[in-house]
Order: sequence, then structure tokens, then C-alpha cells
Amino acid sequence: MNIKKDEKMSIEVTNIDHLGLVAGIIDEIGIEQKINQLLGEQLPEKITGGQVVKGMVLNGLGLVSSPLYLFSRFFEGKAIEHLIGTGVKTEYFNDDKLGRVLDQLDHKGLNEIFMSVVLEAVKIYELETSTVHLDSTSFHVHGDYHTEEDESIENLEPKPIKITYGYSRDKRPDLKQFMMDLICTNDGDVPLWIRIGSGNESDQKQFVQAMKGFKNQLNFDSLMVADSALYTQ
Repeated sequence: MNIKKDEKMSIEVTNIDHLGLVAGIIDEIGIEQKINQLLGEQLPEKITGGQVVKGMVLNGLGLVSSPLYLFSRFFEGKAIEHLIGTGVKTEYFNDDKLGRVLDQLDHKGLNEIFMSVVLEAVKIYELETSTVHLDSTSFHVHGDYHTEEDESIENLEPKPIKITYGYSRDKRPDLKQFMMDLICTNDGDVPLWIRIGSGNESDQKQFVQAMKGFKNQLNFDSLMVADSALYTQ
């Protein structure tokens, strides 16, 4: 809880809750500064790209998250200056600002950004990487997603994923989905490598590719642990 007193001795009470711990870890790893370095600060701006990402992480790890068009409401009643920075206001987190930062992140390359944060976390927390764990899961979505019939994307590089039907881990075979492959440390379950794939992908085919991608991007001599999908002809 954060308490402010003005000259008339009125008291304003705002909450921090568990988000103070999350903000502290973000600051310790230096995620905000890394994002600003990668994207470049564009002056004048009320909040930086790093602060936007920090806000989105806090939103995602809040007990109740808010979609982009309601994002600023997430910080109502919270000690936003304590969590994000001095002078920051809730209305600065509008959907236009968030959308522009998301576009910048995409253009810069999410893998590059993710890897820079991962390597910093490994160094700061002295994580053991001799054993890592690989698995995949599915995320269902609502909507038509006509990507399978869209011929205009056939020649795009890198190839966009297909939101389509597949084996549903969350028991919603009636909905289209996408897949996520994730490799984590055995020490603390910290994500090291991530890949988003089409909804109809097979673990048997993708696990080996995931291992190769991990080895190419991170020079770790790690024992890879996975389920039986890894063992095929």
C-alpha cells in the first residue's frame, strides 16, 4: 500500500499488492532499460517503450488482466508511479501507445529481445543450465481466422503461423488454436527459448527442430529432457 499526503493532510491510498515484487524483479533484470536500448527512446514521449513493456508484464501477471482497449483502467487505484516511474499516469497507457510499441517490438524481432532478457536473467540469478526441459502446449482462440485460405500470405517470410484446428491440450477441440514450444531451466523453471507455431503442428516433428533452434541460439551444453514425443524413427 502506498499513501500520499498533500498540504491539507488528506490521504490518498493506492495499492501495490504483489505487483511490487514483480516490478522489483523487472528492475533487477533491467528489462525496461534493455527494451529502451533495443527500440531507441523517441523524445519527447510521456512513457518509454520499456515502461510500456513493464506495464504490460504487470498487467499480464496481475490477478485480473485488462485487454488493450481497457489497459489504463488496470492501473486505476494502484500506485502507478511507484510501480512504473515518477510522473507516469494511467492515461498514458492508451491502446494507441501500446499498439505502436508492439509494432516496434515485432519489427525489431521478438526472439532477439527475448534472448537478451533471458541471458541477463541467467547471469544475474546464476542459473544452472546443464539440464533443460522441453514441452509444448496449445492455446485456443475465438473467431474465424481465415489464414488457411489466404493465398496472399504464401510468399511471406518468415512464414506466418496458421490458426487452425488441432489436438487441444485445454480440451477445446471445437475452437481453433496455436501452439507454443517452450524450453525452461531445470533450475527454477525459467524460460530460455520460446517458439510459436501453427495449431495443427505435431510434437514428433517439431521437438527436434526446437532442439536445433535452441542449440543454434544459445551456446549451452545442456541435457535436454522431454516426453515420449521426442523419441521417433
